[in-house]
Amino acid sequence: MPRPFAQPAGQPVALRFSVLGPLTVHRGPRPLDLGPFKQRVVLATLLGSPGSPVSVDALTDAVWPEEPPRTARKNLQVYVSTLRGLLAEDGDREDRPRLTHTCGGYLLRVAEEELDVLRFRALVRAAEGQRPRPAARLLREALDLWQGPPLGDLRQSPRLAEEAERLELRHLTAYESWAEAELELGRAPAVVEGLQDLAERHPLRERLRAAWMYALSRSGRQAEALAVYEDYRQLLARELGLEPGAAMAARHRAVLAGAGHGEGDGAAGPRDGRGGADDGDAGAATALPPDVGDFAGRGEELREVLDLLDGEPAASGPVPVLLTGPAGAGKTALAVRAAHLLGDRFEDGRLYVTLRDPDGRPRSLGEVLTELGDLAGLRRPPGPEAWREWAAGHRVLVVLDDVPDERAVRPLLPCRGQSRMLLTAHGQLGGLAPVHRVALPPLSGAEALELLGGLVGHGRVRADRDAALRIVRACGHAPLAVRVSGMRLAVLRHLPLREFADRLAEPAGALEELTAGDVSVRRRLARAWDALPAEYGRDAARLAAGTESGPFGVPRAAGILGCDERRAVRVVEELIDAGVVTSPSGEVTAHAARYELPPLVRLYARYGTSALTPG
Repeated sequence: MPRPFAQPAGQPVALRFSVLGPLTVHRGPRPLDLGPFKQRVVLATLLGSPGSPVSVDALTDAVWPEEPPRTARKNLQVYVSTLRGLLAEDGDREDRPRLTHTCGGYLLRVAEEELDVLRFRALVRAAEGQRPRPAARLLREALDLWQGPPLGDLRQSPRLAEEAERLELRHLTAYESWAEAELELGRAPAVVEGLQDLAERHPLRERLRAAWMYALSRSGRQAEALAVYEDYRQLLARELGLEPGAAMAARHRAVLAGAGHGEGDGAAGPRDGRGGADDGDAGAATALPPDVGDFAGRGEELREVLDLLDGEPAASGPVPVLLTGPAGAGKTALAVRAAHLLGDRFEDGRLYVTLRDPDGRPRSLGEVLTELGDLAGLRRPPGPEAWREWAAGHRVLVVLDDVPDERAVRPLLPCRGQSRMLLTAHGQLGGLAPVHRVALPPLSGAEALELLGGLVGHGRVRADRDAALRIVRACGHAPLAVRVSGMRLAVLRHLPLREFADRLAEPAGALEELTAGDVSVRRRLARAWDALPAEYGRDAARLAAGTESGPFGVPRAAGILGCDERRAVRVVEELIDAGVVTSPSGEVTAHAARYELPPLVRLYARYGTSALTPG
């Protein structure tokens, strides 16, 4: 998600202006009240030309685009005077005020670090001519400055609407450059969904279409890549009477040939030695599960994981990356996909070990070390110290899946060297530090439908979209449950989506329906539930029985648990740490935190376990 315009390191910034989204001004952490609409139009127009005079005629045209009143000039003087007082700082010099009148009009002095659009332009310029890796990072930093459509409600002014359109074009160009850099780094699955969204909103933009087609091809989705080209060819012929450009046509020929990229076609392609998703050095040890063929969504989380693992370790040593989320959130699938995509970055190998046995019981440290030693080609099983020494001396990526607690993983983490550790766990592993945590929320509705459609056929989903939406909602948008539903429906071709949605609408029987062959949502949830301390299970069951779907607050939790609010907060926080309760997007309403039981956890707590519930 976009992040607020960050204050750069160095000298403190007294004021921060933002136009890449709604117009805002902050003094330190405090937002300023910018006053009525016309006054905000004046400020936004001045920010459109920072450090340069804006004529009275231009300001008048922005504020009164049709017929200005006779008092327009006097009204402008009032708006400017109010803004001058609002933006004044203790350190303002009388000979160089922030907002002043010159012979050419009114001038607002703003430094690069104070205005998000100036910072955006500087980052985009810095990325020009860079190699793919630094370019991608600079462009991602630039794109993260955006908070939504630029200038928000001020686009009612035609002059500001034109400025907003220019800004959006710059955003689109920067996004294309970022996506092409990511594609050159072999990260097609991480950008394909974003490219699709923008290409559908800008259907005639060929550069976007070419990048989207290439991303689909490099994600193993050749048929969809060819469909993108054909749709574009027909659109151009129908709307403009033209054929696709040379670069797009060359990319199409390469996809037809099955290469996924061509030589000298002018479009983005890997130039850093990366081949397919699982290509690595010939001598590197690779012991990974197969990549998930129907992987959908998770573009933002995948990019974050790749960036964290792909960068150089901190001076204090490598920091592990931890994927957290409830059972069925898709942690393992994301970890495995990231490991496959990072093949060329870890010349000494990529290893995968699960820290639980098939029944969900934690494996002993000795068992885990023996398996790691075998995968690493060591002659004898290493002890913890020997393993950490080996890992510190090799550039290796180690995926430690389904970590039960901090004690199980702490002896396996090296304190130095170039190796990287990617962990998955239901809980937060709060005693593990330092660690980069990446939480996996439910899929969006579009992502869940994409996953379901990839399994049952997109035509079948389009034929009864309402039923498909009911299915993914009943699954809580959890990847495991959506995938199991798709696998089941792919076999039961005669079963209408509507009938299956009706079955899932019955909570008491839904878990029985979420089974496909030997893949069972109930069993997966049971493993996670049985790993909880008994008191956590009882508390979660009580909360599930006493709350409806959606968020709940501390007072409600205290009433259900039969304790005071201080104790209720402690219980809820323990359940968050255990991965049973979430705080949706850090939701706070009226200064009170809100919490939620993920839908599948709630379903299992109410209908899949005999845990104690209020009688």
